[in-house]
Amino acid sequence: MAGTAGRSGRRPKPTARKELAGNPGKRALNKEEPVFTPIKGVAPPEWFAEDDGLPMATVMWELTTKELCGQGLLCVTDLAVLERWCVAYEFWRRAVRSIANDGLTINGAMGGKIKNPELTAKKEQESEMSSTGSMLGLDPSSRQRLVGLAGQKKTSNPFLKMINA
Repeated sequence: MAGTAGRSGRRPKPTARKELAGNPGKRALNKEEPVFTPIKGVAPPEWFAEDDGLPMATVMWELTTKELCGQGLLCVTDLAVLERWCVAYEFWRRAVRSIANDGLTINGAMGGKIKNPELTAKKEQESEMSSTGSMLGLDPSSRQRLVGLAGQKKTSNPFLKMINA
């Protein structure tokens, strides 16, 4: 919330990532920060397959967990955010298909042309995907902020060493 003490501005970078980057700000590091264990893989939520199901959400879950777990970036505490991201992706795809089929305008109740409501749904899902994807490091700029190790080989990733040990 804007203007709230301690909540304004950019989200803080986790201490482990500051240490990996060599603590470029040279500020005191938080020694009380909780540390969560990365997971090596997780199946999509069962409810993704219920009734008509969420086929694209399931596909995105599998693709995304493969990448995040491979980098040692996914913890159990991140699963709710990942679930939100996958569902938003599914609904975004549905809205895009509907817009492609019906067009930008549809016939309203009074017979005149109105803006297709799927355009609003599409925009809302894009916003959800953007915010949750950024939390998970799924876009290039947030990925760069997450890692802080530009130019180093993947094999030198200390997170991978921890989960493989």
